[in-house]
Order: sequence, then C-alpha cells, then structure tokens
Amino acid sequence: MQLIDGKKIAERIKDEVAHEVFELEEARPNLAIILVGEREDSKIYVSLKEKQAKSVGIDTHLYKCDADIKEEALLAMVDFLNEDEMIDAILIQLPLPDGIDTDRVIARMKPEKDVDGFHPENLKKLLSSCDYEIEPPLIGVILAILEDINFSISDKKVVALVNWKVLGDVVKHVLECRGARVEIVHADDSDLKRKTQQADVLIVAIGKEKFVTAEMLKQDAVVIDVGINQCADGSICGDVNEADVSEKAGYLTPVPGGVGPLTIATAFKNTVYLCKKRKK
Repeated sequence: MQLIDGKKIAERIKDEVAHEVFELEEARPNLAIILVGEREDSKIYVSLKEKQAKSVGIDTHLYKCDADIKEEALLAMVDFLNEDEMIDAILIQLPLPDGIDTDRVIARMKPEKDVDGFHPENLKKLLSSCDYEIEPPLIGVILAILEDINFSISDKKVVALVNWKVLGDVVKHVLECRGARVEIVHADDSDLKRKTQQADVLIVAIGKEKFVTAEMLKQDAVVIDVGINQCADGSICGDVNEADVSEKAGYLTPVPGGVGPLTIATAFKNTVYLCKKRKK
C-alpha cells in the first residue's frame, strides 16, 4: 500500500495560490472564519488555516463564538460579514453545535462569498452542469489526489460512503461528469460490504473511528479517508483502519496528513478565486 502525501500536494497548490496573490494588483484576499464552540478538531483546523493563510498572502479574520450562541445572533454575524466590503470570502467551520440549523446559516451567506460552495444557489449551479465555476474544497481534494497518483476514473467504479446527502450528491455529480460510475452508500446499508468491495475508488466520510477494514475493500483499491476522529487513546485517526487495510489497499490517504492539509489549500484556492471575481 502506498500512502498519499497530502501535505506534498497541498504545498504545490499553496505555491500556486501564493503566486496568484502576488500578481494581484489590489489588496490581498480577505477570508472571514466563523468558529462556534470548543470542538478540539475544529480549533485545530482553524488554527492551521490562520497560520497557513499568512504564508500564501491571505489575510484571515477569526470570529469566535460560544457554543451556546443563539442562532439569530450567528445569522446577524453572517449578515455583517456579507456587507463588509473588505471580506472576500466566508468560511463557517463545521460542524455547528446541536440546536443550530446549519443549512439556514449556510444559506444566509451571500453565494459570492461562500468559500465552501455549499450555498443552495452554488449547489444548484454545480449540480445542473458539468461546466461549473467553483467546486467545494473536498471535491477539489479528491480530484487533486487522483491527479497526483495518475488515476483516471473514467469507467471506474467509485463508491462514496458518506453521512451527508449534500456531499454525496456533489461527489456523484462531479465524478460522473468525469466518466466514473458512482454509487453513494451509508454506514447502515445492509449490503455495505458487497458494495464497497466493488469500488476501484472508495471515498469515506462518516465520522466513525476505523470503521473501514480490509474485508470491505477490493484488492488495490484507492481509498480516500475524509474522516477525522479522536480515538480512545487521544490520538487522531480516520474512518479507515489503516493498519488493517495496509495489505489490501493500493493507495490510502493517512489521517492525519492526507485530506486535511489539502482541504485547507483548496479553500485558499477558492478564496483567491472569489476575491478576483468580486474585484472584476
């Protein structure tokens, strides 16, 4: 099994972003980040985004909120950032605490400032055509990984094991546009093992510690582990049992060091794109 070096791919993307920022004639791109609550994984991701944004020339503005913030107050914050002419892009760190309607908060953003591409208008545009302007960072991550390992998905079977319908819809559409045969499955599927065993590419994003094992894989499958979980021993691990699949998978994104760094880099790429578009 070959581990996919997400950090290496991310550095290449960030170099491209830094070059684009350097060539901007106007002010540097400005990214607003909203962090709600005290989830350790979210705080780590936000800290990394802030630090790495500086290295590529993007200015970040962090808005930290208590976990018990009222939904209306959070919406008011989004309204404020929508009208702030200095802010080019808004990133809402997910997941939001229970009791807050995530879909409502995302829909409150101006679509032209939505760095993750999940605003309903942006999703509608993306899902209605294979010729779209901006893709959610996670989709950019998947495509960057496949490109890095020179893996063509044309006529290949891709199985996405996900727990969020929106993500499944986007993965299915974008990869089918590139000729893949895509099936979306869920962790409680009674026929899950048979379906995942057919996958040339298995994408996993369910938030279940070491859920995927070798018996669920096709020999030499490409496995993209999007999950990030805090294990019982305090370490960070993915949705795939890396040790167990090591003799079966062809490629695997490790956790940490796989999808995470790439997600940050592709978010920066989108930030610059939105900045350029706003200033045209």
